[in-house]
Amino acid sequence: MDTTVAQLYRIHSDTVLERAAQTIARTLARLSPDTSIPTFFRADDVGVPSQNFFALIETFARRRMVLCLAVVPAWLTRSRWEAVRRCTDPHSHLWCWHQHGWNHANHERTGKKCEFGPSRSEWDLRSDLRRGRQRLETIIGTEFSPFFTPPWNRCSSAVLDLLLQLGFHGVSRSSGEQKTPAPLPDCFINVDLHTRKEPDPASSLDNLCSEFERAIRCGHLGIMLHHQRMNDGAFTVLDGLLAVIAAEPRLQPVDFNHFIETGPSPR
Repeated sequence: MDTTVAQLYRIHSDTVLERAAQTIARTLARLSPDTSIPTFFRADDVGVPSQNFFALIETFARRRMVLCLAVVPAWLTRSRWEAVRRCTDPHSHLWCWHQHGWNHANHERTGKKCEFGPSRSEWDLRSDLRRGRQRLETIIGTEFSPFFTPPWNRCSSAVLDLLLQLGFHGVSRSSGEQKTPAPLPDCFINVDLHTRKEPDPASSLDNLCSEFERAIRCGHLGIMLHHQRMNDGAFTVLDGLLAVIAAEPRLQPVDFNHFIETGPSPR
């Protein structure tokens, strides 16, 4: 598992937060006062409790902000779930536990990494989708939400059809994967806080602010998190962003279930 901290967090956290907050405010100022933008956070690669994971949960709980958690089925055990349950209220509306692949393994020999990609048979794809869901339903129980986040934010068109057949309510890919339309709601992410690959801090911050601007202008703000790649500065920035979003009435915090009722957002 990659735990590399992005170049963005070599900048002082106050600088990152100030630029991001200014971008959000400036972009919203150009929109109608009655604008309502669904806004959600999705935490990937969940399943192995750690100090960073518990810090993430504490941050969202303290800010009373909802969080969609993409759980890797093969990583989750009953003992690990019990550890998670000790720090989360089972009756809270804050947590949307859903499926993140099967074991987060790449099956493509060439091209971009993908667990549920075109080189696999339909039988294998269906099998991994079903056993992943069954494992999470067995361990998590009624708190499991039938949504699917494919590892590396991409999957084949065959998987999208299988998700619909298997009764999933929606998928969550990245905005760059919209060339293949989904037959079910796509709660896509369009802002990446932690897996950024820019070679220097300045360009990383510039690109992050551009992502916030584009996301708000398209009327859909989906923010991807990776707790394993967070340092103290990243937690400070996240906490500040949660405060900014909570204070802005035009940004509507939601979980994935919102998109069942409203349908797909504009790209």
